[in-house]
Amino acid sequence: MTLIRSISGIRGTIGGAPGEGLSPLDVVRYTAAFGQLMKQAAGKARPKAVIGRDARPSGPMVADLVRGTLVGLGYEVIDLGLATTPTVEMAVAGERADAGVILTASHNPKQWNALKLLNANGEFISAEQGAEVLRLAESGAIEFAPVDALGSVRSDDSWAGKHIAAILKLDLVDAKAIAARKFKVVVDAVNSVGGIAVPRLLEALGVEVVKLYCEPNGQFPHNPEPLPEHLTDLCAAVVEHKAHAGISVDPDVDRLALVCEDGSLFGEEYTLVACADHVLAHRPGDTVSNLSSTRALDDVAARHGRKRFASAVGEVNVVELMRKVKAPIGGEGNGGVILGELHYGRDALAGIALFLTLLAKRGVRTSELRRSYPDYFISKNKVELKPGMDVQALVDAMQQRYQDRPHSTVDGLRIEFGNEWVHLRKSNTEPIVRIYAESNTAEKADALAKRIMGEMSELAGVAAEN
Repeated sequence: MTLIRSISGIRGTIGGAPGEGLSPLDVVRYTAAFGQLMKQAAGKARPKAVIGRDARPSGPMVADLVRGTLVGLGYEVIDLGLATTPTVEMAVAGERADAGVILTASHNPKQWNALKLLNANGEFISAEQGAEVLRLAESGAIEFAPVDALGSVRSDDSWAGKHIAAILKLDLVDAKAIAARKFKVVVDAVNSVGGIAVPRLLEALGVEVVKLYCEPNGQFPHNPEPLPEHLTDLCAAVVEHKAHAGISVDPDVDRLALVCEDGSLFGEEYTLVACADHVLAHRPGDTVSNLSSTRALDDVAARHGRKRFASAVGEVNVVELMRKVKAPIGGEGNGGVILGELHYGRDALAGIALFLTLLAKRGVRTSELRRSYPDYFISKNKVELKPGMDVQALVDAMQQRYQDRPHSTVDGLRIEFGNEWVHLRKSNTEPIVRIYAESNTAEKADALAKRIMGEMSELAGVAAEN
């Protein structure tokens, strides 16, 4: 069993002893700590919170616990039920709530669940607030409301429609141009909430939808992370149905991966590249992605006379830098698109609408659009952490080894090798170290990653002997 307590939220596998997995006691403890912190920040006796969940099997149980805990703190709880992460984020701001909780472990398998914690803007809480949640949970210094001050719960299933309506109102989205192309699209929603929201959006855009794994029962038919090795069924279905494109989203619909009409992968790294290409042609300003994202975004930004700024990995870090440099669009290379004028959160629904608008207006096939962008390949690797492993010491040793190379320590260690780079960092959401490397061929990227991983193993071995 695993329980990861971090400033990014509380994530773990369901079951096990308290403190070892995401047990009911842990759900209550961390919800109470978060609820108290946000209640104090709001300065209200009756604050308001929005909650929503993806379709994984533990969702109803976790939702019961979260609702009850917030009611016990005196909250008015607005429960969206099955809802995408970006929909909950928009609802927090739209309802003028004081907090939000999304019950989803995002791309993790079905035995996982998590509490994603939002502030009154519908954005992820800051590192400082996250640290305070952990401190409050550890101290147990929680004060619940007396009986006459208990909160309430009301259900609201209107926000999916409001979210889609807001996307359709954007002048960056051209529904008429999309409908005129008579697109047919296959949707793989891994049997989660995307199976509800994505077809609804596409139908509103005049797109013919072929549903693949769109039953929101939480029984993921394959690993829910939208990586190439998990999209074989989608690729085959696109060819079989002679579709113009394939769409894959993760269980909470904040990541978007695309498939071309010939069954080839558009590439999750290129989701943001294409969307940024469209937005930068119509909005002033630069763009932002994290240190683990492709340099193709640099090249596309340069085509528009703009720059790409790099942040630490994590949505909150991308958003912070987007605001600082006034970037109209940003995101992460995992298929996360953030359109600031809609809301500051990764939003696969917004990404779909922007992408289809670009595809429609260019008048090309999906594969032709992909070929219009420079080719880079990222080798994405992860190593499970062993008990007692000192990750920072290992990263420091690698920095020392490559001190003469251009490098960044904003988030782990990123080392530049001309047109290649490698990024080493400890994951915020899993007990692993991620090693990403990029080059102009897959073989070169794999070779670079393999070399760096070998050097890390060598250094870890030396450290263990000492």
